[in-house]
Order: sequence, then C-alpha cells, then structure tokens
Amino acid sequence: MPELAGRVADAFEARIREQEETWLSPLAVRSYETCGRVAEDEECGLRTPFQRDRDRIVHSKSFRRLKHKTQVFIDPKGDHYRTRLTHTLETAGISRTVARALRLNEDLTEAIALGHDLGHPPFGHTGEEVLDEVVFERYGRRFRHNEQSLRVVDVLEKEGRGLNLTEEVRDGILKHTGPGDPATLEGKIVRLVDRVAYINHDIDDALRAGLLSHGDLPQGDLERLGQSGARRIDRLVHDIVESSAEAGDIVQSNEIGHAMLNLRAFMFERVYLGPAAQEQRDTATATVRRIFAHLVEHPDDLPEGLPGDVSEQVTDYIAGMTDRFALAWH
Repeated sequence: MPELAGRVADAFEARIREQEETWLSPLAVRSYETCGRVAEDEECGLRTPFQRDRDRIVHSKSFRRLKHKTQVFIDPKGDHYRTRLTHTLETAGISRTVARALRLNEDLTEAIALGHDLGHPPFGHTGEEVLDEVVFERYGRRFRHNEQSLRVVDVLEKEGRGLNLTEEVRDGILKHTGPGDPATLEGKIVRLVDRVAYINHDIDDALRAGLLSHGDLPQGDLERLGQSGARRIDRLVHDIVESSAEAGDIVQSNEIGHAMLNLRAFMFERVYLGPAAQEQRDTATATVRRIFAHLVEHPDDLPEGLPGDVSEQVTDYIAGMTDRFALAWH
C-alpha cells in the first residue's frame, strides 16, 4: 500500500495539470501556477496548493469560532437561525456552483469563501460598526472585518505563525468587500455571492423571528427574483453565470443586480439598522464598548502572547470573541 500511495502522489500534480488544461477556462487560475505563499512551504503530494489553503482554514480555531458568531441575531436561541459559520458554508457552496458553471477554479473559490469572514467580530453588522467606532475614537484608525480576516490568516492563527496561504486566497479574502476588486475571477465570485447568500438567508431569518412579514418585502423585486429564498438564489446564480459568461468577467445583469441591491438596502433599513432590532443593537453596543474600555485601561487582563501593541491586542481579542463569550465576559 505505501508503494501504491507513492505512485499516486508522484503522478498527482501532472494529472491535475492535465485535467485543468482540458477543463478550465483560459480565464481560470491554474492550481500549480499560483503566485506563491508568504513563506516557502513544502507542498503536499495529494492536494493542490488551494486545497491545502482550504484545509488550513477549516482546521483553524478562527473557523470553529464562527459557529457562535452572529449573522443577524445575537446568541439566537432557536436551532434554525444562521450563524457566521452557516453563512460561510452557504457562500462557499453557491460560489463553487458558479465557479463550476464558468469553468473556473473551484478549489480557489472555495478557499476564499471559507476564509472571507474569519475576522468578523461578534454581533454581526452592529459589532463591526461599534468596534470600528471605538477603535477610531481611541486610536484614530478604522476596523474593517475583511482586513481583520487577512490579519487572522497572516498573523494571528497558529500562535502567531499564521496559515501561510497563497497570494490568490489572501487577495480574495481581503477584497471580498470594501474598495478594490479581487485580482482573480474566483475572488470576484465570492465578493458577489457573499451578498447573494446573506441577503437571502437574512430575509429568511427575519421572517422566522417575526421582524418581517412576507408582505413587508419589496414586491416588485420579489417578482423579478422569486418569492422564496431558494428561488431567489437560483435566479441570481443563473443570472451571474449567464451574464458573466457573456462579459468575460463576474457581473450581474442590470435588472437583476438592481433588484438585489434594492433588497439589500431594504434589509439594512428594516432589519440590520431598523427599530425592531434596536434592543439587540443596544446590547451589542454596550457590550463591545465596555469590554474595549476595560481592556484599554487594564491590558494585563489580555491573554499573554498576543502580537502587536495594546491597540492591536485589544482589537484582535474582541474581534475574535464569539457572541456568548463576549456577553459572558461583559
């Protein structure tokens, strides 16, 4: 058996290269033509570089903590509400579907999707907003979860050694939101599908929680996209694939893209920042502010061995907290 495993490993890279040349679009990133890693690293004989990145992310502590970080609702009591982990898995699944249909690199797409929210703080949109406010008030700099996600994989994981990911995955994680487009089409898929996933599953959760009724939703946009979450995602995915194949880029049609942005704006107005969730936002705001103020004044309460100065240590520690840990700590 060891001899057989050796023969398979010896032929693995050549087989993958041949398959990719036959199957992948000329626009796709080839698995063995990556721009490299931050540090030199011996590669695996049975996994491509992007598959190794995927595994490093999935086995990380930051990834495991996503199961107890809020998507919309703080420490939800029901069994069926999304968390940051389920959002990540949904994003990865949809992203792979788009990548496969466009003959792009599925492994690269999946790795970016699985790592894109590792740096997201507790308490969802509110948690990020409040942490940004207190960091700016105290230190004059901003907090952005995409930048923190890159810091997690570069610096914070593995006791400060980081995960040593490929440049393509690092670029996709950093640019899944905020200014600047990802350097690869695979990264652009995740940037767009991230919104497709969270808008639709957050609608589902808001309906389940009673924050919205179906009649509250913008009916014109539902007529274009579909009345159920599954139909909307299917419509959006088909539109991305067909529009992107025609454009040679990752795009939406004007009609469908506009309808999706309308739903996103609606969710920010009515759910993420709406009056119905004000009590939970107040809890999140008070919790983050109190923890931040305490740690800044009492840095000895921080865990030992955190990298950076006090401002970075406090920010990293809070950003890494789960909802329930932050509530208990507070």
